[in-house]
Amino acid sequence: MPVLFLGHGSPMNAIEDNAYRRSWQALGGEFGGKWPTPQLILCVSAHWLTQGWWLTGMAQPKTIHDFGGFPKALFEQQYPAPGFPAAAREISELVRQPGSARPLSLDLQDWGLDHGAWAVLKPMFPQATIPVLQLSMDYSRPPSEHYALGQQLKVLRERGVLIVGSGNVVHNLRTLQMGTPSHQAYDWALEFDQSIARYLQQGDFAALQDFQKLGAVAQQAHPSHEHLLPLLYCAGAVAADEVPQFFNASFQAASISMRSVLWP
Repeated sequence: MPVLFLGHGSPMNAIEDNAYRRSWQALGGEFGGKWPTPQLILCVSAHWLTQGWWLTGMAQPKTIHDFGGFPKALFEQQYPAPGFPAAAREISELVRQPGSARPLSLDLQDWGLDHGAWAVLKPMFPQATIPVLQLSMDYSRPPSEHYALGQQLKVLRERGVLIVGSGNVVHNLRTLQMGTPSHQAYDWALEFDQSIARYLQQGDFAALQDFQKLGAVAQQAHPSHEHLLPLLYCAGAVAADEVPQFFNASFQAASISMRSVLWP
């Protein structure tokens, strides 16, 4: 299976008829043709942060509306994709938490699918028939451990599992400029976005893990870096010589990069 990192940006992208949502719809249409239909989707979202790493293990994950101040239509969105408890148990035993020999913890009731997951998956797979598991992230752990966990996910690709990371290459809500054209962004946002793109093109995953060495530019791009971490899982799940394809390489509100990556 391919690996996807999707810049999800504003939750409104889930329901607005814009270029981002249309690209997700088109991408979903490639499965069952160009690629096989996934047996399972494993999604790593920027919006589920935990102590240790957790995997949803319930049969019917709920749709979580983890945002505020948006129209009623967005809160009415549901994505009733099933879970896959048996696969969750198998993956939890297969994948070990970095820094320990512990398996992934299973969440049987608390979480579900947050908007980082359903907002991109619903346009891609609107029938909601493909089972979805969501993997949490331990924000307290260094970037290298997130990448290391991603490396363990690589074997799942051969078993029909589509790995989807959902975040943003640049994500600074404090500096949003609403109404800014998608081709315009702050200089620091452009610099960071282009640096990450270069690391991916070169297969330089060591530099990707060391993104904080970009200093002030990295700090401006990510006052907190949970939206970049899903990209590390995706990079871990691919080989350095797999050629990435970029799409949606533009910005929302000058400081959210929508750059998305497909490793076919």
